[in-house]
Amino acid sequence: RPRIKSGTVPGVLQYTTSRQGCNIWQKPAPGSAARRRRAAMAHIHVESMQTAVPTRVALERGRTLPIAVTGPPIAAAELQHRFRAVLYYRDRLEGEAMAQLEQAAWVQESLSEALADHPKMAGRLWRRHAVGGQGPWDWDVKLCDAGVRLLMASVDTTLTAFLEAEDRESKEPALALWTDVEAKDPEKCSPFVMQLTRFQGGGYAIGACCSLLHTDPLSFINFLKSWARTHAQVQAQNKLVPNQMIRYTRYFRNPGAATRRLRSTPLVSVAGDAATTELFRVVGDAPGRRALAEACVAQASEKLGVEKPTRFTVLAGDGLGGLNVLRSCARGDGETTTTTTPPGHLLREACWQEAGLEEAVLDGCKPVHVSCSIVSPGAQEGIVVVMQAGASAELLISATVPSRK
Repeated sequence: RPRIKSGTVPGVLQYTTSRQGCNIWQKPAPGSAARRRRAAMAHIHVESMQTAVPTRVALERGRTLPIAVTGPPIAAAELQHRFRAVLYYRDRLEGEAMAQLEQAAWVQESLSEALADHPKMAGRLWRRHAVGGQGPWDWDVKLCDAGVRLLMASVDTTLTAFLEAEDRESKEPALALWTDVEAKDPEKCSPFVMQLTRFQGGGYAIGACCSLLHTDPLSFINFLKSWARTHAQVQAQNKLVPNQMIRYTRYFRNPGAATRRLRSTPLVSVAGDAATTELFRVVGDAPGRRALAEACVAQASEKLGVEKPTRFTVLAGDGLGGLNVLRSCARGDGETTTTTTPPGHLLREACWQEAGLEEAVLDGCKPVHVSCSIVSPGAQEGIVVVMQAGASAELLISATVPSRK
C-alpha cells in the first residue's frame, strides 16, 4: 500500500506525499470563508482573443463614410454607446457538442467570409483634423480589413440555469465583453466585438456588440443574419481552409495550452443601464428627423413613466452609408418642434423580434432565446436612432431615455 504522509508548513502550506508524488496547497487563512465563497462562485473564463479578418480585399477598401455632427462634438462617452445582441443555442443532440476548437474555427472562418461581403463591419472609427486644422475633430467610418475582435470563452454554469436566472439580463454583459473605444486612437479599437461562450453541460451563446456610431442596430442585425447563412454555407461546403488551422497547432502539440485562460472574472450581476429603450415604426414619407425623434422620445417617456429628457441626440443615416448626428432640445433651443406625430404618419410600437434575429440558424438549430438591447453607459440625455426598414419608406426608430423618475 502506498504510504501517504501529510503535514503543514506553519501558517502557509498543507501537503500530502505518497509514492505517486506530492500535493501542495495553500493553507486557508483565518477568516477566509468569504474567499472560499468567491472561489465557489461561477466565473466567466476568456480563453482566447483573436481577430477575424476578411478573406478577400474589398473593392471599397480605403473609402471613408462621413459622420456629420450638428452641434457639440462627439464626446468620449458617446463612443461606448452600442447595440448588444446575445443569441443562445443548444447543441443539436445531447452529448454531441462540437469540439470546442472545431467550433471556434468554424465561427472564425465563417465570420471572415461574411466580412468580405460587408467591408464596413471590418472597418474602424476614424478621426481627423478638421479642414485647416482648427476646431473639433471630424469623424468617419473607414472601410478597411482591420477585422473584428473575436473572443472564445466558457462559463461555470449551465445554459438552462443561466436562462432561468432572475438576474440574467444583468449578467449578459459577460457574454459580450466590450473594450472601450479610445477617443485618442479609435482606429486601434474594434467597434464590433463577437464572443463565443460555451456553457457547462452543452450549449453556447453568441454575443455581439457594435458602436452606434459605426453601424445602426437594424443593419447590425441584418449582418448577423447574413453571417449565420454564410456559416451554414461554409460548413456545407466544408470550406474550412486548411492553413487557417495552423493557428491551432500549438493546442495539438501542447494540449495543456487549450486549458490556459487569459483571464477569469466572477459571473456577477452588474449595475443595470440607467436608460431604457422603446421601439417604434413609422410608415409613410419621412418627416423632419428632429420632430419625429421628439415624438418618439415623448411617447417612450410617457410609457415608461419617466421624466422626458430635455436634450437628446438623433443618429440617422444619410442614405449614402454615412451618418448624421443631430443635437436637439425638446425646448429652449429656439427651434419649433412638436411632440405629436406629423400628419399622415402612423407611429406604432415595435420590438426587436420583428427584425428576425430568432431565425439565425447555427449548426442546424435556431436560438432558444435572443436578447437585444442598446447600452448607453452614463447617458444623461436621450438617444434616438432612425433606421431604414428595408427598401420601403418604413422607418424603425429606437428611443433610449434615462430611467430617472
